[in-house]
Amino acid sequence: MRTRFWKISFLSTVMLMTYIPIISLVIFSFNEGKSLTRWSGFSLQWYVKLFESGEIMEAVMTTILVAVISTVISTFLGTFAAIALSKSRRVIRELVMSANNIPIVNPEIVTAIAFFVLFGTFAIERGLVTMILAHIAFSTPYVVITVFPKVKNLDPNLADAAYDLGATPMQALIKVILPQIKVAVIAGAAIAFTMSFDDFVISYFSVSGSAVKNISIYLYTLKRGVEPTINALSTLIIFVIGTKIIHDYVKSGRKSMEE
Repeated sequence: MRTRFWKISFLSTVMLMTYIPIISLVIFSFNEGKSLTRWSGFSLQWYVKLFESGEIMEAVMTTILVAVISTVISTFLGTFAAIALSKSRRVIRELVMSANNIPIVNPEIVTAIAFFVLFGTFAIERGLVTMILAHIAFSTPYVVITVFPKVKNLDPNLADAAYDLGATPMQALIKVILPQIKVAVIAGAAIAFTMSFDDFVISYFSVSGSAVKNISIYLYTLKRGVEPTINALSTLIIFVIGTKIIHDYVKSGRKSMEE
């Protein structure tokens, strides 16, 4: 009984520490005043000002654009790299996977400085293109490590069976291999999108000196500190994420009931 009490207390404490700041952020996004700690009354003015702010909207669009483009390309590269590695020799596979893991375990600031030096060495003008290239580079390894285990566990005879039935290599890939690893590919894409959407350090160094800003860079460069409009933006992001989680939960519940 005592052990159960401590377990519940510990879990409750962790949940409170995690969600109280988020709940506070959501509540004060509807605050009439500018204070982030003192309630003045209910108002939607910060949501109105959010959509009226051209600078914030530009940062949001840049964030989404970079995240979508880098996710699509990194998912494509990572998926086909994982498939190729599954057919490679063990020595080559282990060597490539070890190299693939370096950007993942490497401190982000080191990777950011490496991109900064690389773009400077080749005199590449920093801007939207360099940010996208940097995001593709650090997102692809996450896709590889997500998709590779699923590809490795596939029945090696699937492709041979497709060839025997008259399928071309491309048809075997699209109609046989990819449907089998679809869940892993989607998971890899989700991780890549999240990493890109959330990134600050690499984004900041990859566009250093240019006028391009994503959400994280915009927040970092605010001269007056965090504004209530940022609470409104964060609340909208939380709402979108929460809606997606609830949708997936309901969908999985229905599937389990049908089974």
